[in-house]
Amino acid sequence: MAALSPSDYPRESLVDSSAYDTPRGSEYLSPPTGLHPDRSLTSTPRDSSPFLAPANKETYDDSQDDFYHRPAYKRPWFWLLLTAAVAVVVLAVILPVYFVVIKPNQHHSTSSNAASSGSGNSASSGNSGSNGNGNGSGKTQNALTTGGDGSTVTKDDGTTFTYKNPFGGYWVSDPADPFNNGARPNSWTPALNETWTWGQDHIWGVNLGGLFVLEPFIVPNLYEQNLGAVDEWTLSTLLGDKLQQTLEDHYNTFITEEDIAQIAGAGLNWIRLPIPFWAINKWDDVGVDASGATVVEPFLAKTCWTYILRVLGWARKYGLRVNLDLHTMPGSQNGYNHSGKLGSINWMKGVMGLANAQRSLDYIRTIAEFISQPEWRNVIQMFGMVNEPYLHEIGQNEVQSFYLHAYEMVRSITGTGEGNGPMISLHDGFTGPANWAGFLAGSDRVNIDTHPYFAFNGNANREPVNVTADGDPTGGMGGKWPLQACNSWGATMNNSRSAFGVTIAGEFSNGMNDCGLFIDGITPSGAAGGTNYGPGCDYWEDWQSWSDDTKAGLKNFALASMDALGDWFFWTWKIGNSTSTGTVRAPLWSYQLGLEQGWMPADPRTALGKCESLGANLAPFDGTYQSWMTGGAGAGTIAPSATQGLDWPPAQLTDIPAASMASLPQYTATATIATLPPPSFSPSPTVSVGNGWFDASDNAPAVTAIAGCTYPDAWDAEDAQIPVSGCLPAAR
Repeated sequence: MAALSPSDYPRESLVDSSAYDTPRGSEYLSPPTGLHPDRSLTSTPRDSSPFLAPANKETYDDSQDDFYHRPAYKRPWFWLLLTAAVAVVVLAVILPVYFVVIKPNQHHSTSSNAASSGSGNSASSGNSGSNGNGNGSGKTQNALTTGGDGSTVTKDDGTTFTYKNPFGGYWVSDPADPFNNGARPNSWTPALNETWTWGQDHIWGVNLGGLFVLEPFIVPNLYEQNLGAVDEWTLSTLLGDKLQQTLEDHYNTFITEEDIAQIAGAGLNWIRLPIPFWAINKWDDVGVDASGATVVEPFLAKTCWTYILRVLGWARKYGLRVNLDLHTMPGSQNGYNHSGKLGSINWMKGVMGLANAQRSLDYIRTIAEFISQPEWRNVIQMFGMVNEPYLHEIGQNEVQSFYLHAYEMVRSITGTGEGNGPMISLHDGFTGPANWAGFLAGSDRVNIDTHPYFAFNGNANREPVNVTADGDPTGGMGGKWPLQACNSWGATMNNSRSAFGVTIAGEFSNGMNDCGLFIDGITPSGAAGGTNYGPGCDYWEDWQSWSDDTKAGLKNFALASMDALGDWFFWTWKIGNSTSTGTVRAPLWSYQLGLEQGWMPADPRTALGKCESLGANLAPFDGTYQSWMTGGAGAGTIAPSATQGLDWPPAQLTDIPAASMASLPQYTATATIATLPPPSFSPSPTVSVGNGWFDASDNAPAVTAIAGCTYPDAWDAEDAQIPVSGCLPAAR
């Protein structure tokens, strides 16, 4: 098979066909009506948080009052005000203690049976590998600290910033209990120590793309400065002995605590955090290439885990729930640059497909053990096990067999029922949610994840956004795009919520076309990949030249997309500057820049009802899931008919003759399983920090290469021969 290029196989376009080999690129796939009909669009008053200081409230000048010249202490109102002031001071002390310390210990959500409550810390510099006290300055601090809109946050380096959150959100830092889950991002989202109710509460989130999985269009400067790099594999190779310093500098600066605070202040409530398997480890021998040389995975192993913990600590501090997404698989699950290596698919496909899948299961297991600990389960409430497996090439039965086996493994660790481990997120493999109706019916808390993008539907998509939107009675801008988003995605999402269960859009963007630096990849020469849009893409890279009508049209498109999708994560929060211009050159993909420049909504609640106002074809979902779908009665009882034919290992892999399946090279389960370490804190907390492993009875070994086996290159084995002997594990 020829190497996959980003233009050949787009990141995703949601389709509504039930056949998995349907071409990508649905044009008109419809939206939910009001997702929060009982919630006002009016911003929460600034002083509604129990943690806001009285100084944040409005005051008035009474200098012209008739009583101005009387001594204050002789006036009756003086004593009334003094009493009130004392009461306010007392409440300012008592309320934070009650809401963050006392109340959480009285109210444990179903997802935090064993967890402590409150919110987390402001972690220290990732270089130290430890988390700080949440108040910065490096000094020992023991007091719990909270704040709402207008409060001052002190970072670990001693610098400060002002927290801006007009929606009633508040942060919490508790050095004595860094696993305190009392923070809340806004008034309409439950605090981390309160129950999230699927169908009533909705995901309004952003991805932190490009932070730990380095995509060229998100962090263009790293690729522009290292000519020849097209993915993290080649970038790591080219950096050589500069790899660690370069990547740690990136991890330490690309996303900061202020970014996480801004996300909460933007009315959002979740982040999706893509991470690579090499956060756990990498292998220094994954077979031999065509010349007989040993292939070493060049990635920077284990280093980013410290920074991942820091981001998770910040998410806790600001009350943001996390969808932790394992974005890369050994061998590559899709051949895209964001899988680790651009090229061929060697996961669940080809000669090394089974061996790479075995290794992947160990990574999933290690992550599941860590995030199921009581210290983390209230923050990491969703786990994406495999990002974007390319089902059209791998095969539907093969992907579903892996999903079932991985699901059973994770639930054997967590137990079943609400509160026992995270929601398990399964990507639809680029086939659309309708293709997954009824899959694993009766399973415990499994959601389907789809990534709808018009940018990658193979069309030029040159229609403008700076003209009146179709169906818009107010004359708003957007052209065809807002209504197309509603009609394409709304009904598909809502129908899937009834037919499958919880359905989310793990990625979407404002990119209605594929313009933007390196959106379609980067070539070894440093040039951008070709686009379907054709000439004129420079306009979409130059956001400074956009008219007010263009920005208004993009905002309408964003609002319609949000309303249609219901539960969503925008891809992505931040795009880095290009070295050549010093500016963001893929602006349609930056939520942060859109907020700053006015083409993303300052309040995501304004999206509610957008599709209905455009006259879109709706298929409303009433918010009621079957009990088993969200961990209630019947969860974990899968009918045998629902798993028929989904054997493990699968009876067949793409490109492998049936007669050769029994000879495929495998790994042997004789190694020590990797454990992810917990963070360290300064000062030392008074609570347990965990040991990285939830289920003490889970002590099975991990897989490793069989001594004496000459494996083909696990990342490039599509044309390899199956080893004649020595590559099968001993019978157990």
